[in-house]
Amino acid sequence: MKDEIVNVILKVCIELNEQLKNKIDINQGEDAVLFGNNGVLDSLGFINLIVSIESEIEEKYGQNLTLIDGNSISQEESHFKTIGTFAAYITDLLTQQSI
Repeated sequence: MKDEIVNVILKVCIELNEQLKNKIDINQGEDAVLFGNNGVLDSLGFINLIVSIESEIEEKYGQNLTLIDGNSISQEESHFKTIGTFAAYITDLLTQQSI
């Protein structure tokens, strides 16, 4: 499932790159930095990414996820740093909802 989520995130990043001055380096795959140190997304880009991914997840899996809450933002190691860490976080959320 994580590979499918990576593909969803990559799709959204490709679409988002059309609007960004500094592009997300999707050629790095799961290692592409999204947010934080060396990340290219500002707060507005980050919100656009989150909303688009939530929409794609709902369309693909029929599950409504909330990707940002107090716990996810306060994590010392950000779930949003790279495409890989974000995909792992989303996969965990989807797995928890399925239980």
